[in-house]
Amino acid sequence: QVQLTESGGGLVQTGGSLRLSCAHSERAASPYPTMWFRQAPGKEREFVASIVWNGASTVYADSVKGRFTISRDNTKNTVYLQMSSLKPEDTARYYCEFGPSRGQGTQVTVSS
Repeated sequence: QVQLTESGGGLVQTGGSLRLSCAHSERAASPYPTMWFRQAPGKEREFVASIVWNGASTVYADSVKGRFTISRDNTKNTVYLQMSSLKPEDTARYYCEFGPSRGQGTQVTVSS
C-alpha cells in the first residue's frame, strides 16, 4: 500500500498563500486519482480537489475554485495543492488520499 506524507501547512494571514505537498512512497500502478480533503474541528470532512495520475483532469470544490490549484510531478511522486487568497474558513487539517491510503495530514490556519 502506498504511503502518503503531507507537508507545507502553517499559519498564514487572510489573503496569503501556501503550497501543500503530498509525497507518495512509490509510483503505484493503480489508476486512482490523488485527492485532497480537509476537516475542521466539529465539521464534516470536505472534498477539496483531485487530480488523475497524468494530470490531465482536475476537479475542485466550489469553495476553492479559482483560488486553489492542484498539480503533480510524477518524477517526484508528489502532488501539490497551491492555495491562494486564503480565508479564515480554509482553516482545517488537510489530508491527501490515494485509493485506500491516507496521510496524517497537515494543519492550515488562516488568521483574520
